[in-house]
Amino acid sequence: MSDNSDFRTDLDPRRRKLLFRSWHRGMREMDYILGQFADKNIASLNEDQLDEYEQILEVLDRDLFKWIMGEGETPEAYDTDLFREILVFRNKLSFNY
Repeated sequence: MSDNSDFRTDLDPRRRKLLFRSWHRGMREMDYILGQFADKNIASLNEDQLDEYEQILEVLDRDLFKWIMGEGETPEAYDTDLFREILVFRNKLSFNY
């Protein structure tokens, strides 16, 4: 986690909450993917994208992880431009477990 991701004063409260939720999913792999995605992108998301991102964060980790890792088909309701951005971002990450 980045040094300032838990509390960034340059973000509005909604974005800070989403950033926190991204890093505190409960599943380490999802923390790593969504936390880093949020660190890099949360400030630039528009209101519609923030709504969409909140919906993504409501998905159970086990389901979301399958979709992100390509182990399950992404439901049409979540197959959005933003979700595809997360997939591209995930592909750029290296996992060292």
